[in-house]
Amino acid sequence: MFVRHPSAPSIDPRIAEALSQVCTSTLGHLRDHGFPRGLTPNARPLKFVGTAVTVRLPHLDSTAVHVAVDDLRPGDVLVVEQSGDEQRSCFGGLVSFTAKTRGAVGAVIDGRINDIEEMAGYGFPAYSRGIAAHTTRISGIEGSINVPVSIGGVVVTPGDVVFADSDGVAILVPAEALEIAAVLKKKEDAEIPAREAIAAGGRISDYSGAAKYFV
Repeated sequence: MFVRHPSAPSIDPRIAEALSQVCTSTLGHLRDHGFPRGLTPNARPLKFVGTAVTVRLPHLDSTAVHVAVDDLRPGDVLVVEQSGDEQRSCFGGLVSFTAKTRGAVGAVIDGRINDIEEMAGYGFPAYSRGIAAHTTRISGIEGSINVPVSIGGVVVTPGDVVFADSDGVAILVPAEALEIAAVLKKKEDAEIPAREAIAAGGRISDYSGAAKYFV
């Protein structure tokens, strides 16, 4: 059975601009949820922020990926669940070329990728579970586009904000993203005087508060 829903509205461009100036690891200091586990980037440095376009595949059939990638918009991120199959690749050279051509800013694949050198030539960033020559097929069995999916233990809803950089990936609800970006910027800016103090002989344990536990 095939299911195809329209893409959710694109995120506010202000969200992409604000999150592009901060780090996922700064968010990691403040919350525990929303970080897909077990995924690695195809290259570093890497950074992208965009709108989730989701796909759910059965283990073998990547028909839905080929349909979804044709409809990607500028600023989209393709997010693919492979129903627990962590060994096959559903995302290779021609698919990444299509995504790049449509204006997508990245991909997050809960499975593997292939044609890694070709993808690198396109400069297309992707998070995945690694690289594999063993691939999915166009079998016409089933697949779903723009439905909630599970990626590395995180539920991703169509239209969510995908916030990725060299440290990792975080999934945010659009309504909270601008506020979160402001909090992260404030936290990162606060480290500037701390670096200056440490360079002058100060102690990181005094800045972080760790020192008080060893009195």
